[in-house]
Amino acid sequence: MNKPITVTSPLLPPLDEFTKYLEDIWKRKWITNNGHYHQELENALCEYLKVPFLSLFTNGTLPIMVALQSLRITGEVITTPYSFVATTHSLWWNGIKPVFVDIDPKTGNIDPNKIEAAITPKTTAIMPVHVYGNPCDTEKIKNIANTYGLKVIYDAAHAFGVEVNGKSILNEGDLSTLSFHATKTYNTIEGGALICHDAETKKRIDYLKNFGFAGETTVVAPGINGKMDEVRAAYGLVSLNYVDDAIAKRREVALQYREALRNIAGITVFEDFENVKHNYSYFPIIVNEELYGLTRDELYEKLKANNIFGRRYFYPLISNFSTYRGLPSANKENLPVANRIADSVICLPIHHEIDEEDLNKIINLIVLQ
Repeated sequence: MNKPITVTSPLLPPLDEFTKYLEDIWKRKWITNNGHYHQELENALCEYLKVPFLSLFTNGTLPIMVALQSLRITGEVITTPYSFVATTHSLWWNGIKPVFVDIDPKTGNIDPNKIEAAITPKTTAIMPVHVYGNPCDTEKIKNIANTYGLKVIYDAAHAFGVEVNGKSILNEGDLSTLSFHATKTYNTIEGGALICHDAETKKRIDYLKNFGFAGETTVVAPGINGKMDEVRAAYGLVSLNYVDDAIAKRREVALQYREALRNIAGITVFEDFENVKHNYSYFPIIVNEELYGLTRDELYEKLKANNIFGRRYFYPLISNFSTYRGLPSANKENLPVANRIADSVICLPIHHEIDEEDLNKIINLIVLQ
């Protein structure tokens, strides 16, 4: 049977375990607004992720928007074009001008050596992305931010559980945001979180995600509705018990890909970084047409014809979408590395349900042209 092999597969908690939580929710009749399981999941995630304060959201985009509001960011924000569009859309929705900086080819992350040249008197913050869960050069970014008095908000949508030297990458910057979308290593179906360093900031974030309410009749800010409900919070609690096993299986897939593809002419793979605990969210390969003999799109279509569904992630670049391509920083000459990577990347299937047969099929189609 020629079964489809998808780029990812959701980590679903055992139905019988989840059902017990649902029965309790039905008994409590409290299904949203900072309920019992919402509070439990916030506490459990703080412990698992080694962060001091975390606020849950109903998706992964709202935490970015609220982060910008909570730090009162205006003017211009330096960011990467190599990300999912939610990163830059969140700036646009807040009336902030994104300023794009090129990326490091070894990580896919914003190149910290290009940031300083993009700073203007209107710059108020830097918004890097830990692409594929690869940690940004947080020390260089911190030094630049401190020199120019800028805030740093990390889009850490891919970085669930990622650590550097035993410390959570989510503690870097002023704020970090997470996505718990169904495609992520850990999910709550839809969901997200905003990580901060102190109780006062968390209080402001919690006000902003609940219409600005600070009491029954008191509104302290023009907030929105970003709350996570009890059903998804319970789902997240059960899933948290299984995420380590899922990551371990993803790691095995990544190791086998690397072993098989490392020496294939025209195929570049990302290696693990020293002293980093990875979560293996994605497995991107970079296709060099001249050396490999096929274009990225030809390989992508070949895999798809064999029921293997990779993803050209991230393609097109955010800077090439109609909303943003008129910006001066979106000029292709300003972003040569990002454009090259976007035009040559395929993320191969990687998840906890891929078996040896799947792996062999994918690898053979790439190796044996």
